[in-house]
Amino acid sequence: MTASAAAGGRDPGAGAPGAQEAGYEPDPRRWRALWVTLVAGFMSLLDVTIVAVALPTVQRDLHASAAQVQWVVSGYALTFALALVTAGRLGDALDRRRIFLLALSGFVVFSAACGAAPDITLLVVARLAQGLAAGFMAPQNSALIQQLFRGAERGRAFGFFGSTVGISSAVGPITGGAVLALASGAQGWRWIFYVNVPIGILAVLLGRRLLPRTERSGRGRVDVPGVLLLGTGVLCLMYPLVQADSGGIGQLWWLFPAAIAVLAAFARWQRRLVARGTQPLLDPRLFTAVRGYAVGAGVGTLYFVGFSGVWLVFALFYQHGLGFSPLRSGLAVTPFAVGSAITAVVAGRLVERFGRLLTVCGLTGVILGLGGTALLLRYGPADNPWPAAPLLFLGGVGGGFVVSPNITMTLRDVPVRMAGAAGGALQTGQRLGAAVGTAALPGLFYLVLGRSHDYRGALFAALGAALVGMAASLALAASDWRRDRRIRGPRRKCPDEVANNPVNARQT
Repeated sequence: MTASAAAGGRDPGAGAPGAQEAGYEPDPRRWRALWVTLVAGFMSLLDVTIVAVALPTVQRDLHASAAQVQWVVSGYALTFALALVTAGRLGDALDRRRIFLLALSGFVVFSAACGAAPDITLLVVARLAQGLAAGFMAPQNSALIQQLFRGAERGRAFGFFGSTVGISSAVGPITGGAVLALASGAQGWRWIFYVNVPIGILAVLLGRRLLPRTERSGRGRVDVPGVLLLGTGVLCLMYPLVQADSGGIGQLWWLFPAAIAVLAAFARWQRRLVARGTQPLLDPRLFTAVRGYAVGAGVGTLYFVGFSGVWLVFALFYQHGLGFSPLRSGLAVTPFAVGSAITAVVAGRLVERFGRLLTVCGLTGVILGLGGTALLLRYGPADNPWPAAPLLFLGGVGGGFVVSPNITMTLRDVPVRMAGAAGGALQTGQRLGAAVGTAALPGLFYLVLGRSHDYRGALFAALGAALVGMAASLALAASDWRRDRRIRGPRRKCPDEVANNPVNARQT
């Protein structure tokens, strides 16, 4: 048995082995269509971090409080995460092309509204709407890849998609710093939002021409109770995290057990719908019957706990601790982005051969690179970031072998009819992990700094905590890799096959 077969590398779109592959005809415009979706996805993910470097300027120009200006970042992340699964299901049930173009158009309009906002209240409202549009757009990206590509081409396409996810988070600080440096003046921060407008308009025009329509399959009904339950559960989890800087975790801790209860009710409701033969919002068989999906979702969530918060900690250390400008601060972490960009695309071509081993090697590289950087900045010449550049590059090389292969292995066995919901659920886990990381790591940084007044010690503690999350992700990936090597037996049945067996469907 080949490595790809052992990893469950069968055509995700098939209800039975090869069922759809025989009738699959590649769209000649598929690669150009992919780049349209990747550009749009890059903008939406970049906006999670690019605004962070401009917050001091925004606060000063709009005479806002620290709590108000924090919502410019956290409000976007909140509505982004809330929309993902519902948006993916709507794309599956209706037309992914239509949902994508409508969401992209809304993203452009709300980006312009953010740039033109005369006060902090309207800016926060526009950011909430912008995040909602981004959340509706994001799951269509991975779903369109599954619709447009098969076999080895799908691995390459997911490689580009994975590099987009990884690089957009890593280059946010430097991009924001560069925009602020070029758009000088008191209102220069507005160009962080305006830059989305011409790029987004071009993407809409090209998308109308290149993106394929999704045939409606008669499964257009959306599980409204499921939407409400899932939305409430995600909100209960996210809200204390996005309010962390103003004491939200301590004051709103009771929302965490409430979230567990609501999400448990959501899971029971989804199982009940499956037993009735009704289409759920998020099919639980994705986690029980699709090989690699549950593990991949866990690996991605744990990785993003450490990965997302690291860049805010570096920005705090370099800008507040060493007095760097936003641009210089961003340049100091550029080697990670460069390394990730190089390997993410290559990883998409290697995943069929090496499978989960790529993720294991990648996580090892990230841990070694960031761990070495933490030691060097703690005990070496911290005022000069360039000696850490090779270590950050090593971490970036590893990071490119984490996100891209994990997305590929998590989604490639998902039936095309469930691609949007599956991609939305995967990204929801990543957004939750990112919310935990961006709340916990800066919080730990400030805690240590307040007690010791030592920026280097605070950075070391925060990076150490990030490495704990990455080590947990490595342990999960390694256990899955060892299991694949040990079993190398028959693959698990995909949800379409389970659904065709009434006994299995009732048991699931």
